[in-house]
Amino acid sequence: MELKKLSFADTRAFSPFFLDYIEQKEALKPFYHRFPHTENFAGQLADKLKAFPAEHRNILAEVLRQQYTSVPVKQPVHQNIASLQDSKTFTVVTGHQLNIFTGPLYFIYKIVTVINACRKLKNLYPEYTFVPVYWMASEDHDYDEIKYFRLYGKKYTWQTEQTGAVGRFSTQDIKSLLQEVPGDTRIFQEAYTKNKNLSDAVRHYVNALFGDEGLVVVDADHASLKSLFKPVIYQDIFDNVSRKLVDKTNEELQQRDYYTQVYCRDINFFYLDKNLRSRIEKSGDVWKVLDTDITFTANELKKLIEEHPERFSPNVILRPLYQEVILPNLAYVGGPAEVVYWLQLKSVFEHFQVPFPMLMPRNFALILDHTIQRKFDKTGLELKDLFEDKNYIFNHWVLKHSPRNLTVGAERTQIYTLFEELKKRSDAIDKTLTAYIGAEGKRALNSLEKIERKLLRAEKRLHKDKLGQIEAVKDALFPNGSLQERTDNFLNFYQQDTNFIQRLLEQFDPFDYKFNVLSYTADQ
Repeated sequence: MELKKLSFADTRAFSPFFLDYIEQKEALKPFYHRFPHTENFAGQLADKLKAFPAEHRNILAEVLRQQYTSVPVKQPVHQNIASLQDSKTFTVVTGHQLNIFTGPLYFIYKIVTVINACRKLKNLYPEYTFVPVYWMASEDHDYDEIKYFRLYGKKYTWQTEQTGAVGRFSTQDIKSLLQEVPGDTRIFQEAYTKNKNLSDAVRHYVNALFGDEGLVVVDADHASLKSLFKPVIYQDIFDNVSRKLVDKTNEELQQRDYYTQVYCRDINFFYLDKNLRSRIEKSGDVWKVLDTDITFTANELKKLIEEHPERFSPNVILRPLYQEVILPNLAYVGGPAEVVYWLQLKSVFEHFQVPFPMLMPRNFALILDHTIQRKFDKTGLELKDLFEDKNYIFNHWVLKHSPRNLTVGAERTQIYTLFEELKKRSDAIDKTLTAYIGAEGKRALNSLEKIERKLLRAEKRLHKDKLGQIEAVKDALFPNGSLQERTDNFLNFYQQDTNFIQRLLEQFDPFDYKFNVLSYTADQ
């Protein structure tokens, strides 16, 4: 593969908030601890080493062994799970929803980023062990976000009536969808037919794809792991500490003109049980589970937290803290929206005396297969042009390649100068004419604009075939107007090239924060 890179700013695909973080603007530095440069991991290692208890390591390793009993554990995974009990072992983690068939491409990019980050850190800090981790969002209840994927331009959807935490969904009714998907899908056939719930199925196929790299999959929907989080559950539900801290941070960010993404509630836990995941709210002297008849007194709720902490599921505000409580983690790898919302949470970590992890943007990429690469080579465009609006690309190409002058800039200047002179003359005769002359001048300039648009439109018709080639490239790389990585599934490439993931591992640099453009060369 041939690799080229663009700055995030050149893609015009990222928010100013995210770009300011990448550029380490002073205004954002109070909201994170360390920027994810490799040299900063020394301090992060020291912080986490002091703060992470051996008991947490032992519980984590035991839970993982239980969770992997139904999976053919590959040796690198087995070694990494065992090493988590060692005080010199640390993780780099990414999290994602349990999208069917892995969902969009960037799921793969996230995991490649954490694997490569651990490789590089091992080279730089050889006395430590670094374990790449995929955190399954198994407690998420947003089925609509995980039920589909897009392959070869077609959308495939899993239809089910199940509710509650998606990780607990039965895989029984996904089997009919397996017959519809074209190409080699053996990895997913095995995962969905050999496992009874979605969490186990996802662990199965992620292990099949990345087990040789030692990637460990964590499902935090477990009583033993939740027991480590009981102090936070108590304080959030009874003292509402998170709300006060996050609201203050949000106010400080907004004063710096940064729009905050996530909303903190008084209580940031859902009640989780069987087919249910619903918010807990206090009403008078009782706590209610919304949309149900379930209520608790203070004593009943305290008893439930003590005996069944697994029934409390953190929301977007406290899930990051839960992750850092149960993992010996150094950095979180996320997309632009994730990185930005984590910046709202540092004060919550400080309150609970948990080291705030470094926030690493995942790798971002655009993949050009052989066909698209050949078409792109014929367009005469630069890579950054592809990220522009389609009509802008057409206009830019025509203006650059037409032998005719299609703009009216010189004429516009002449008209403006002429009418300014006429206004000066009118001032000496009748000042009431000035507004009339100004309006006529504006009308004349508007007419020139119309003429320019018509000239450009006519010229574009003369280059219909070439613009059609450009459109084909643009539509292939930005399906439905969105970035390829946010829309297409990795099978678009993996079915044609079983070394696809290995190529990504070879090409991506987890600590070079730029946008990757990867092109297949003639010999691949």
